[in-house]
Amino acid sequence: MKSPCAIITTERLLTAVVKIQAPMNKLPEAQRSARATIDAALPSLDVGKLGRTCTLWRPPVEGSLYMEPGTMVSRVFAPAGGVVPSALPEGRTAHFLLKGPFDGLPGAWKTLFDWCAAENLKLAGFNWEIYSGAGGDPAGHETDLYAMLA
Repeated sequence: MKSPCAIITTERLLTAVVKIQAPMNKLPEAQRSARATIDAALPSLDVGKLGRTCTLWRPPVEGSLYMEPGTMVSRVFAPAGGVVPSALPEGRTAHFLLKGPFDGLPGAWKTLFDWCAAENLKLAGFNWEIYSGAGGDPAGHETDLYAMLA
């Protein structure tokens, strides 16, 4: 049976993000607050065409997670109101596509990380998600999960 996980090469994608370090038990609130900040700032920034939303993150340290919730943009811009330019990295990654609501993310990441371990793949220590929505229907959501390989 073919694995739902695969190694793919990603291209660098420019993003507009809010950089945050949040306690694990406050991630939903931190994510919502960052997205509100981004959504409020984007109309006044010279970012070009907008793309999908995303979150870059590093593994937790002492119960806290570094993350960069953001939106893909077409060009680099001047920082404003806590929103700064960043990028999703290019390179060799492990990939998994989650179809369905966001509450499936923990299991999806476990699937991807377990597959990497079984394949003896060394992780670089940063990961990201790219979201595609289906309106208000969570069952129609698709989330691409990427783990950068060392």
